[in-house]
Amino acid sequence: MTTFTENRPTAPATPAPEHSSILGHKGLMLEEALLFELHSEGANGVDLPPAPAHTPRLGAVKPRTSLGLVDVSEPAVVRHYTRLSQKNYAIDSGLYPLGSCTMKHNPRLNEKMARLPGLADLHPLQPAATAQGALQLMDELAHWLMTLTGMSAVAMSPAAGAHGEFCGMLAIKAALRDRGEEATRTKVLVPESAHGTNPATAAALGFSVVPVKAGADGRVTAQAVREALTPEVAAIMLTNPNTCGLFEREIVEIAKVVHDAGGYFYCDGANFNAIVGRVRPADLGVDCMHINLHKTFSTPHGGGGPGSGPVVLSERLAAYAPVPFVRKTGENYELVEHTQGTKSCGRLKGFHGQMGMFIRALSYILSHGADGLWQASGDAVLNANYILARCKDVMSAPYPGPCMHEALFDDTFLKDTGVTTLDFAKAMIDEGFHPMTMYFPLVVHGAMLIEPTESESKRSLDGLIAVLRALAAKAKSGDTTHFTGAPRYTPRLRLDETRAARQPILRWTNTHG
Repeated sequence: MTTFTENRPTAPATPAPEHSSILGHKGLMLEEALLFELHSEGANGVDLPPAPAHTPRLGAVKPRTSLGLVDVSEPAVVRHYTRLSQKNYAIDSGLYPLGSCTMKHNPRLNEKMARLPGLADLHPLQPAATAQGALQLMDELAHWLMTLTGMSAVAMSPAAGAHGEFCGMLAIKAALRDRGEEATRTKVLVPESAHGTNPATAAALGFSVVPVKAGADGRVTAQAVREALTPEVAAIMLTNPNTCGLFEREIVEIAKVVHDAGGYFYCDGANFNAIVGRVRPADLGVDCMHINLHKTFSTPHGGGGPGSGPVVLSERLAAYAPVPFVRKTGENYELVEHTQGTKSCGRLKGFHGQMGMFIRALSYILSHGADGLWQASGDAVLNANYILARCKDVMSAPYPGPCMHEALFDDTFLKDTGVTTLDFAKAMIDEGFHPMTMYFPLVVHGAMLIEPTESESKRSLDGLIAVLRALAAKAKSGDTTHFTGAPRYTPRLRLDETRAARQPILRWTNTHG
């Protein structure tokens, strides 16, 4: 049987006495100062002439302090950022099992396409006549997003998933206004397992939020929705597959009862990557849904962004889509940016979208094709179920049966061990794995949400599974100190995270004069 110690030394149960190096280094993991601390007057690779005499344009307002820019030599800068990169865990380093966030591989083909001349150097203010290729690309991506979802329109400009939620609910609000019901339909149904941005978005738009409980199987029932419906309900915001990694079995019936009551169905599309190429949300009765391009179509996530959250809209809401949108007239493409004489909900942001993300997403779609997208979603579900099946005998799954694209565990298996979900996650770091998502969804106590994505091979999954099983056994054996002392092999050991959150130090102070 393969164990997590294969091909590398076993971590001692009791760590050896901490060796303190002269400079604080740990082998090749070098202690790194802040860039400000590397400052040395005049130590830079550029010689600039003195600024010519000039008359200040700010009158009597004079700078009171220096700009605070640092002087650092080129070798020092290169070494500084290289060392920082070595301290960062990334999807290019190994398996990144964060549930809900979908940290999947970004194909290098996408990056090459985004760097093509004529696309990489676009400016949002250049005339449409000089950007016909870019507008055509936006139009083609919009076509495939509508094809994959079965929807009638798409708003390309939202800058992220939460921004997409805002866009979709803004369209619903515009539709209610058009129906003369904006003042009376003031409530939004939101399942308790929803992403926190769902109720926040509804509240930001002036709606009051009505929570809907899930059943014992982690899913929302049509009956629960029916009981919550009143003439005041404007919409339901439902995630499918849901945040517990489960497909909502009664979603078609839920859509029907909401529509029959005069409401709209907003679907949080954060987990569209589990069903893309297999299920069209329009066929489920969805009226609008945002799509996280980083989750489903492999554009960079987080710091590699910016984000992009296009929103697809059904025929019922298409007329209320925001501007701008691309329109083809003859052989030419144009950006429609006015709302006069339309029912559009307005404009969401200054420019037209995230061009680099559009390029990458279209590259992913075209390179995969229909069969490739079908396989990708299937592999994501297969990988998650493989982890669930291999670990549920030693860890505790809160809901019976198979999952979709992410496997959810709770902390029942850690009961009376003295080990918490946080302790378990910290111990994973010492084994070379980024922890899974912890304590989310909130409806599951001590949640551990694992999403392997379709990018991972069986070999890499087996490594993670071996670590999870071994750590579960170690926790149950009573070796509490192995967990409470972790991580031991990182540049910084366990921090007081509560204090860091409540009393963060956000500014560096020069204490060396």
